[in-house]
Amino acid sequence: MALGSKYGTHRVIEPVGALPQTASRINNDMSVVWDNEILVDVTALNIDSASFTQIEEEAGGDIPKIEAKILEIVSSRGKQQNPVTGSGGMLIGTVSKIGSALRERELRSGDRIASLVSLSLTPLKIARITKVHPEIDRVDVEAQAILFESGIYAKLPEDMDERLALAALDVAGAPAQTAKLVKPGMTVLVLGAAGKSGVLCCYEAMKRVGPTGRVIGLIPFPAQRKLLDGLGVCHEVVVADATKPIEVFERVLAANRGREVDLSINCVNVQGTEMASILPVRDEGTVYFFSMATSFTRAALGAEGIGKDVTMVIGNGYTKDHAEITLWELRENPKLRKLFEEQYVK
Repeated sequence: MALGSKYGTHRVIEPVGALPQTASRINNDMSVVWDNEILVDVTALNIDSASFTQIEEEAGGDIPKIEAKILEIVSSRGKQQNPVTGSGGMLIGTVSKIGSALRERELRSGDRIASLVSLSLTPLKIARITKVHPEIDRVDVEAQAILFESGIYAKLPEDMDERLALAALDVAGAPAQTAKLVKPGMTVLVLGAAGKSGVLCCYEAMKRVGPTGRVIGLIPFPAQRKLLDGLGVCHEVVVADATKPIEVFERVLAANRGREVDLSINCVNVQGTEMASILPVRDEGTVYFFSMATSFTRAALGAEGIGKDVTMVIGNGYTKDHAEITLWELRENPKLRKLFEEQYVK
């Protein structure tokens, strides 16, 4: 078989000339594997939190309707890309076939891997859904997928359950980007601090701010305070609704001795939280939007509207060494690992 595009454009059906992520439809025929593609037998999909939340709400929490919606998306688009949020997720599976042009890689048929590129650009064909785990946004499947030459992946580690690794790798971009953005002495606000990406970001921020810095975790429910206090990953915990920016602004400043923060990190999985992320940040500070529910328009025009001169960072799911950084967090912090094992190893 001939070489396809490194970036997978040979699989794009429409519109012609688009990249797979922005395409409305891609070719998910698994009977032909190009020489620079990898065929994976998929066992589980971790749907992006914003995407799964939207699907679940649309289905009214009904599991058969959730399954039907996922199958409908994959059937019509050739990939798992939520048409509302635009986001996908990631997969785990076993390498089935490696194209001849990629056989110099340290990868063999039979290796268990997790994809580190979004399902929103990954050709996917689902034979059947075997189980939906709505509490952790995971779907067990019998399926196949294609990874392109440019696609990144991680071999699943031998020292932890693959479901634990999948849960962490699903949000690996967030703590790794946090490690790059946080400097000693900073005051950092993490919105959605009790969620999967939120606790990892809080932990990474605590390591980086040092003795003169401060980490503030924002949560929507008072009951989540016990979790964060037990982990010890925040200096302060604030309870507020992230869709209400003035409420967030006032409570964060009250918790931070009347001062604005240097950096905010948005890990919330619902829409309408852009201004709650921007408002508490000082001029020339930074706002990191990891949440896939973020609207660029609301963020850009909202910051302009309140006269905030802040740097806004889009939550790229990939940064150098992000898989290693995230898995190491679980290895070095027994409390974090226990939390992930209790909540995400189902």
